[in-house]
Amino acid sequence: MQPIYSLSQAERDALYNLLDGIGKHPYEDYPAFSRAVADVIDQGRVPAFFTEVCSRIRQERLSGTSQAHVLRNVPIDAEIPLLDNDDPVSDKHAKKTIFVGEALLELFNQLMGTPLLAYARNRGDFFTDVVAYNRFDGLFTGYSDSELYFHNDRTAHPVRADYISLLGMRCPDDVIYTGYVDGTALLEHLDEAQQATLREPYFVTAFDVFSREHNSELTESEKHPILYGHHSFRYMDTTTTVASDAPVEARDAIIALKDALAKAHKQRHRILTGDLFVLANQDGMHSREKIEILDPVRAKTRWLLKTYAFRDDAAADVHADAWLNGIRGLVAD
Repeated sequence: MQPIYSLSQAERDALYNLLDGIGKHPYEDYPAFSRAVADVIDQGRVPAFFTEVCSRIRQERLSGTSQAHVLRNVPIDAEIPLLDNDDPVSDKHAKKTIFVGEALLELFNQLMGTPLLAYARNRGDFFTDVVAYNRFDGLFTGYSDSELYFHNDRTAHPVRADYISLLGMRCPDDVIYTGYVDGTALLEHLDEAQQATLREPYFVTAFDVFSREHNSELTESEKHPILYGHHSFRYMDTTTTVASDAPVEARDAIIALKDALAKAHKQRHRILTGDLFVLANQDGMHSREKIEILDPVRAKTRWLLKTYAFRDDAAADVHADAWLNGIRGLVAD
C-alpha cells in the first residue's frame, strides 16, 4: 500500500517542533493534553500541508474511496526507549518523557474530527501500544509477537472503535505486514440471504487472553450480529462462532464469510518507523502477517503507538452514559 503523503525532512522538522512544544503529559492528564493540542489548532499554527492531507483523508473516508491510509516520515520522539518485554507498558510509563508521537496522534484525530476512545484495562490511557509481552508468546492477542487473523479490535466488547491509528515507533528490518480488507469488498462475495443471516444476533465472540487476565468474569460476548449498518462487521476469525442455539443457516453464513475473507481484495502495508497507518476498525478488518523474521529476538522489540477513535462526535456521544470519572471517551472493559 502506497503512502498518501510522505513528509519532506523540512516538513517533518517543522511539525516536530510544533508538537514538541505541547508541554502537557498525556498519561497524567489527558484532558489537559488534548486541550493543549486543540489550542495549537485554534491558533492556526498547524502547517498547511498537514491540514490539507487530513482533509483529503477525511473526504476519501466520506466518499468511500478509501478507509485505509498511510503517512510516511511523520515526526516521532527524538528518543525511543527500548522496552522490557516482561512488562513493556509499565516500562514505557517509567521511561518515556517525550510525547511527540502522542501529540501527532492527538493532532491527527482532532483534525479528522474523530474523538479518542480509551479503556480502563489499558490504565485508562488514550495512547496504547502494539508491543509483545513475553507471557503472551504464541497467543492470539495484540500483546504478543504472534500473527493475528483478520478481525476488528475489541470484537467481544460493547464499545468498539470506528478507526484505529498505528504509529511506527520502532520497526526492525523483519518483514511484518498489517493487512486490511474493506467491508464493501467482503459484501461482494456474500449473497443477500447470507448477509441477512449475518445481520441476526446468532453469533458470539470469546474475549481475548489479555481481557480475561484483567477481568476473569469475561469469557464470551453477548449474542451479536456479525454484519450491521451497510458494511460494518463484528468478527474475529477463529474466535467468533455461532451461538449454541443458532439455526443451521448461521453456521452456513459464517462459512460463507470465511470464504469471502479468502477471496476479497486486500491491502497490505509494512509499517516502518515513522509511518502513520490509519484504518477503519468496523467498516473493515485487519490482520498481522509475519512474512520474514530475520531475528526473532529483535522482532519482539517492534512497537507501534496506537489510538482508538470514534467516527465523529455523535458516535462518541452515544456512549456518554459509559464515561468513567467524567472523562469523555474513557470506558470500562
